[in-house]
Amino acid sequence: MVSDNSHNPAEEVRIGFFICHCGVNIASKIDVAEVAKFAETLPGVVVSRDYKYMCSDAGQDLIVEDIKNFRLNRIVVAACSPFLHEKTFRTATQRGGINPFLCHMVNIREHGSWVAEDRVTATEKAKAMAQGGVGRVRRHVALEKRREPVLQSVLVVGGGIAGIQAALTLANAGKHVYLVEREPTIGGHMAQFDKTFPTLDCAACILTPKMSEVGSHPNITLWAYSEVIHSEGYVGNYKVKVRRKARYINEDECTGCMECVEHCSFKTGVVDDEFNVGLVKRKPVYMSFPQAVPKIVVIDPLTCAKLSGGKCEESCIPACDRQALDFTQTERVEEIEVGAIIVATGFKTFDAKRKPYYGYGDFPNVYTSLEIERMVTSSGPTEGEVVCRDGRVPKSVGIVHCVGSRDHQTNRWCSRVCCMASLKLAYLLKEHTGAEIYNFYIDMRTPGKGYEEFYERLLEEGNHFIRGRVAEVTDFAMRPEEENHLIIQVEDTLSGYVRRVPVDMVVLAVGIEPQADASVVRRLFNISCSDEGFFLERHPKLAPVSTATEGVYLAGCCQGPRDIPDTVAQAGAAAAEALALLDPGFVEMEPMTAYVENELCSGCKTCQTMCPYGAISNDAERKIAVINPMLCKGCGTCVASCPSGAIHQNLFDDQELFDEIQEVLAHA
Repeated sequence: MVSDNSHNPAEEVRIGFFICHCGVNIASKIDVAEVAKFAETLPGVVVSRDYKYMCSDAGQDLIVEDIKNFRLNRIVVAACSPFLHEKTFRTATQRGGINPFLCHMVNIREHGSWVAEDRVTATEKAKAMAQGGVGRVRRHVALEKRREPVLQSVLVVGGGIAGIQAALTLANAGKHVYLVEREPTIGGHMAQFDKTFPTLDCAACILTPKMSEVGSHPNITLWAYSEVIHSEGYVGNYKVKVRRKARYINEDECTGCMECVEHCSFKTGVVDDEFNVGLVKRKPVYMSFPQAVPKIVVIDPLTCAKLSGGKCEESCIPACDRQALDFTQTERVEEIEVGAIIVATGFKTFDAKRKPYYGYGDFPNVYTSLEIERMVTSSGPTEGEVVCRDGRVPKSVGIVHCVGSRDHQTNRWCSRVCCMASLKLAYLLKEHTGAEIYNFYIDMRTPGKGYEEFYERLLEEGNHFIRGRVAEVTDFAMRPEEENHLIIQVEDTLSGYVRRVPVDMVVLAVGIEPQADASVVRRLFNISCSDEGFFLERHPKLAPVSTATEGVYLAGCCQGPRDIPDTVAQAGAAAAEALALLDPGFVEMEPMTAYVENELCSGCKTCQTMCPYGAISNDAERKIAVINPMLCKGCGTCVASCPSGAIHQNLFDDQELFDEIQEVLAHA
């Protein structure tokens, strides 16, 4: 959109050229003084300067003063990437009194000094790029940003500790939050833990008060046992559909008294308890754990005799004095409108069966780290008693680190938390059983606050640490002392020989992986995934919680492996970004969007199928394409693909690009 203070075409073009030394990043390869002197000779350039750091306050003030003193109406800055400082120099240009989009950046760092072979070549390339920038900026017209209202509510997807923290931060700031969790209760993986490292705080003592606060907060609408199925719209105005799965329980009436569970026709459990990772069975009507939020039971339609078409005594119905059971319930779809979305969908643990030579699933006394977490918990299936499947208390335990991580056959990345989680379990297992504990590790990674001290504490307390990747876990005994034991075979890289260590129990420290449906979630919110499958941030340093889709933010392990403190910190950062978006009440949209020249459009719909953001629709009555400027990201795909040449893009007009290319070639 052209601004009211757009440049008068009849007015003389007066260009200011500014080139940055960038310390030695640019000046070490490019003779910036020579480039500045060359720019003085270009048509329309009134003033040309070089400065040590143009992005500094002094550098920006230089631009502002020169705009006023030399009556400049165009600015060219030759410096680093526009991704870093285009906003900086546009702001300085605006402070000088002219439209910010009459400023153009030339990237002579990444495209010049950092790639050129010698100083002469780099300097000549910088001159050519400067000439191109000066030629292009003549064609710039003043544009203005579009303002759109922002809805004052946020959707948080995922009810683990990241989602809980983000929701509470936003709700306490006065924003309405919709917290959607696919499981029957919030809490995520942290609810399954006994203690947290390195302080050994009770995980439940930290988490459950936050869970209760979420359940009772007036600004939070909690939808557990629900899933997001559709999302559309743009930053500040998203329309989202949520599938509310049938609990077969009237949520308004259920008090969580568990009488229906007690009186279920099945006297014992019939299916693996997901919360206790299959260590025990649960009934068809159940509550994940006693502190669940919401404190409402759920009926599993696949195993409930009544719902699956079998014979049932229906003894659960009269047991509920509030008549909360409702076997006629069906799933329903709720539609909400929000201004921002925080994705906090968490992670899944590596399936240890993918490493068959470790014996998981074959040997009964091989466990995963998450199974041991449940076993050592006082509210777990064994009430905190650590026993083998045959009932024996183990006298020796081997903990195998990096199962599924740092492995080219499975996952190449380090799962980051496994070393400390293994050390914590080593401490707890020794505390519960008094057993000899053997840690088999590749490298010990303890990079957090108090982590190294915790590691040293275990060393001092007599835990055994053997460096080397475990080759296999077997029950084949080669010596009498190995009889009736599991044997861990490993090459001890510190002593230089292969060891066979007999133990009663093996714990596999499984790594962190993206959720199985990460690609589905990615498409729902139009975000990207890294090579590993975790959601991709906009920039790893400058925008670590933002995504390429404005108004959609990331929190927790859905972005990559991290521990609880980092997860909570990132959740707070995502909430802060959402608050910064919502609080002004409006969002400013960059004007470099595409637009259609209606007279040339033939309505062929080629652009509509090519647009990666769904920003183009078809006006059936006029038979032309229509571009929604709120959805358009200025990628230029439609401009390039339009066979009629009917689509143009602000700041990337054909003539602007042609002039830039012509000037660059003229210098060459």
